[in-house]
Amino acid sequence: MTLIATFVLLFLYFVLVYCETTVPWYENLPAVAMDYKVHVDPGKEDCYFQYVNPGATFYVSFQVLRGGDGMAGFAVRNPAGVIVHPYQWKASSDYQDTSATGGYYSVCIDNQFSRFASKLVNLYLTVIRYDQWENYNKEVEDMNLGVDNFTSRVMNVERNINDMIHFQHRTKSHETRDKIMVEDNLRYVQRWSLFQIVVIIGTTVVQVYFVRKLFDIKNSRPRV
Repeated sequence: MTLIATFVLLFLYFVLVYCETTVPWYENLPAVAMDYKVHVDPGKEDCYFQYVNPGATFYVSFQVLRGGDGMAGFAVRNPAGVIVHPYQWKASSDYQDTSATGGYYSVCIDNQFSRFASKLVNLYLTVIRYDQWENYNKEVEDMNLGVDNFTSRVMNVERNINDMIHFQHRTKSHETRDKIMVEDNLRYVQRWSLFQIVVIIGTTVVQVYFVRKLFDIKNSRPRV
């Protein structure tokens, strides 16, 4: 019986370890923020999946940094497959769900309307679990510590910090897009300036050559 009990315990241990490794590593974290720069080929659609805890606040934003007309399609589907943010052809857009359904949300970037130009897109996602602060408050109350005001202030600070992070991300995305646009314009101006310089020099050389040809006098001897 001792060997059988030992075998059962080892089996349960490995089952628990395996089950723990199959869930996302960030499932128990109070907040998760992810920032990506993705490349979408012309005529293609790329979708990305983000796990969201039940009741958490899910926020996602995108902005086209480079390519074509500077716009792309953007849509969000909840874990049930319902489109909660319909497709819109824009340069930037965002979506927020304050009481998200648990599961994997699908975020899709559509570039099918652009047949020749690829797009560089900045994608920003956050998952925030405000219920973690409530659990902390309950634990403090169980310890008979009167810090309700402190906990509420900490929660307000946390919310304000998250709002500031979102604002900073949007500002950073606009700054990155402006920088890329300036660099593209600089390369465009340099290329055309060099081309025009070459054309002007070539035209000048040709004009000088033909003007000199007009004044060429051939030596000829008079016939006797």
